[in-house]
Amino acid sequence: MTQRPISYAVIRGQVVESDLVEFGGRGGDITFLAPDPHKIVDRLPLGSPSKMEDLYDLSFEQILDFLEELGAHCDVRKNDLLLEAREMSYATAPTTKPIMDVFFDHLPAMFDRDRVRRMCEFSVGVPYLEGWVPRDINGSRVSIRAYGARSLHVVAGNGPVIGALSILRGAVTRSDTLIKVPSNDPFTTGAIARTMCQFAPDHPITKHVAVAYWRGGDEAFEQKLYQPHNIEKIIAWGGFAGVKHVTKYIQPGLELISLDPKRSASVVGAEALETPEQLEETASRIAVDVATGNQTACVSCRMCYVLCGTDEDGIETLKRLGQLVYEAMLRLPQDISTKPKRYDPGLKTQVDALRLNEDWYTVIGGQEGEGAVIVSHTADRVDFYEYLADRTVNLIPVDTVDEVLAVVDAYTQTIGIFPETLREELRHKMALHGGQRFVQLGYAFNGPGLVGPQDGIEPLRRMCKWIISEEPLPTQRKPLWECAEGEAAMVS
Repeated sequence: MTQRPISYAVIRGQVVESDLVEFGGRGGDITFLAPDPHKIVDRLPLGSPSKMEDLYDLSFEQILDFLEELGAHCDVRKNDLLLEAREMSYATAPTTKPIMDVFFDHLPAMFDRDRVRRMCEFSVGVPYLEGWVPRDINGSRVSIRAYGARSLHVVAGNGPVIGALSILRGAVTRSDTLIKVPSNDPFTTGAIARTMCQFAPDHPITKHVAVAYWRGGDEAFEQKLYQPHNIEKIIAWGGFAGVKHVTKYIQPGLELISLDPKRSASVVGAEALETPEQLEETASRIAVDVATGNQTACVSCRMCYVLCGTDEDGIETLKRLGQLVYEAMLRLPQDISTKPKRYDPGLKTQVDALRLNEDWYTVIGGQEGEGAVIVSHTADRVDFYEYLADRTVNLIPVDTVDEVLAVVDAYTQTIGIFPETLREELRHKMALHGGQRFVQLGYAFNGPGLVGPQDGIEPLRRMCKWIISEEPLPTQRKPLWECAEGEAAMVS
């Protein structure tokens, strides 16, 4: 491994490691080198859309063949490129070594043939990816096909799987995929792309993947690249500032697919608190939704609304639940959750300040930066709820469901609900308010994966261009040029 790590650019089967300049990793832990973006900006876009023709020479089964082989090559135990990327990512990633190890260990499973097929069938429909799907309607035969696009993926760095997912989605949609890697994971996606160059440098999918790092906000670079003649769709993950920054480049011909910053929460009904055994189970469910991956993901619970009531007995029950949540969090296996890498100093100051307000809050844990449970004594969340992180959760007592609905909005992604009968009651009301994903409490991370809607949209479908081809059914539609006065029916 080099003294200063390199974030390699990989451009359509070629690895670029020249004209290196220095960049700072997020958090200031390391600096790394990457090819000067201004020297490669003209090479990053595909150019003519007709160059995507080779992707359409592949059948869907051949695409699965390639992805299956890629998955086999992504075994970190046998892949020196990924092994090096993992080692370097320990310094830049927001999570700790045991959690990063799990991310890398599970990369091959993402490319499992049957899993990818199920994802495509569920989200798009393989026939639409493979060819024209005809249907007779209103006197016409209408055929629809999903085409790929020249796409830019601005990925988040809270886990190395997002770059792999972007490559996978680009392949199955037959898209040209350009990926901007983040400063807190500038190595992993490039290592996957370099792996593709090693085992299949001339494969059409390899030829339609480009990976590079550039600093967000470099307007001279971005103004040149972010143009409709280069890119048709931008898929932007990440924080509010990053996503908002991308919007300045959106214009006709350049579509934004925004996977915005989100926050997630939980709702617990009174029925889940009636016995000591139920309290223990509920606490364990809350703990895994809060602490898995050290609360770096959008799906991580940060606030938990508990229908225990706001009277004295309700608050005492909530305190007991809070203590059990804290204990359950500390018991989680290291490959699920650990003491945070660096507890945010600003957050710790806010949490410690609440310890002085014993009439309004009970703070459990947090003295050693291991994470904390904040128990509110009123139905109000903490003022700094948007910054809850590093295994810090706010338990909030409420008397009615309406109090919970008042704080659900378009920024609310995953809502874990327990017991199950309460989920069936709440999901419709919460969806109207902006909630986007409803799960049984404890299953925010233990579900089907990113196989369908996300953040209230269907990303895989949105990545496609939906093309329509029409022809009249001759026995059902009279040509306009044969119509007499008053015979034409112009109906939209």
